[in-house]
Amino acid sequence: MEKQSLSIVILAAGKGTRMRSNTPKVLHKICGREMLYYSIKESLLLSDDVCVVLGFEGEKIENTMRIYFEDKIRFLYQDIENFPGTGGALKSYQPKYQKVLVLNGDMPLVQASELERFLDTDTPITMSVLESRNLSGYGRVIITDGEVREIIEEKDASAKVLAINTLNAGVYCFDKEILESYIPKLSNHNVQGEYYLTDVIALARQDSIKIAPLFVQLENFQGVNDKLDLAKAEEVLNARIKTFWMKRGVIMHLPETIYIEESVKFFGECVVENGVCIYGNSKITASHIKAHSIVESSTIMDSDVGPLAHLRPNSIVRNSHIGNFVETKNSELNGVKVGHLSYLGDSEVGSGTNIGAGFITCNYDGRAKYKTKIGKNVFIGSDSQAIAPITIEDDCLVGAGSTIRRNLKKGEFFITCGKEVIKEGFFYKFFNKKA
Repeated sequence: MEKQSLSIVILAAGKGTRMRSNTPKVLHKICGREMLYYSIKESLLLSDDVCVVLGFEGEKIENTMRIYFEDKIRFLYQDIENFPGTGGALKSYQPKYQKVLVLNGDMPLVQASELERFLDTDTPITMSVLESRNLSGYGRVIITDGEVREIIEEKDASAKVLAINTLNAGVYCFDKEILESYIPKLSNHNVQGEYYLTDVIALARQDSIKIAPLFVQLENFQGVNDKLDLAKAEEVLNARIKTFWMKRGVIMHLPETIYIEESVKFFGECVVENGVCIYGNSKITASHIKAHSIVESSTIMDSDVGPLAHLRPNSIVRNSHIGNFVETKNSELNGVKVGHLSYLGDSEVGSGTNIGAGFITCNYDGRAKYKTKIGKNVFIGSDSQAIAPITIEDDCLVGAGSTIRRNLKKGEFFITCGKEVIKEGFFYKFFNKKA
């Protein structure tokens, strides 16, 4: 998609009180990324002049977005005390180009392909319109002869107007001169004491300026105002993410039960079974993730994982079998079999090694984490523990039930056996029963 001679401004200055949260609304996450991230990402596909207007918790929002976009966007701080409202947000805004697209930062489902349609009209003002009979909170748009005649806010609408199913979706495309002419004329003489961007429409109509409606899809322009909206938006975005990867060859079993974040990448033919959750910057190559496993910011190549496994951040798994109820964290496994019920934390395990059931690396002493290094072709018996820091060299054997407290040299056999105690008939004596 080629970038256009288009300026885009994203409004993100509000408190978002309906979210009932200390987190700024636009920083609430869906599919692993903040809402505002998606608006900026899609905008950058269309424009090299993207500006975000900030207010409440502005520095926090700016710092977060710079992690993703660095200096690719610019930020403008709204003078909320003197010029509150959506119109006030544009009081000091200076666009680079003739066409200006105004978005909202709480529309994480917006897509560049639909925003590009705003450029297909040659009218001074184009505004987005939804068709729906089941939505509340939206202003009604009066359209006659293909032009917008009036916007009536829901709280001001009569029963007849409320029956209208053409709704204001809140995205506008203006000629630069329109904003330069009408933003200074906005008044805050209303109940809220705010400057409204919609009043630009009213002022332009008074001067007989043509305003074209652009009918858009609700799925792309649905705003997020509370936690319920947030959950619904995540459902839609997660479905898009899974559709994207399935079309590129990933097999998914019962995809509606699978959660995959926006930053996850797949390479080659992969299989993801039902109930799987994959988070963060995970990279999956030619691997099979079995049912109800969790993968967090990990790399998996030519391996099978699960069912019911948990790969915590910074796990690197190559050519390995990770079975059920196995947990790894900050560990690198290459050509390893870990069948079940094991924990490998802060470890390196070499090829050909077999980890028996119930083995754990004891990597934390209550103050610091320590490394466990296990070489190639090591066999570790069930129900064993390695007290880190520790190194087990190649070709070692560890007997079941062992606690390894020292380094093992290449080829060693190690086992710890406690003294056996046998008391005949103790059961009957203890419970005062007869044999």
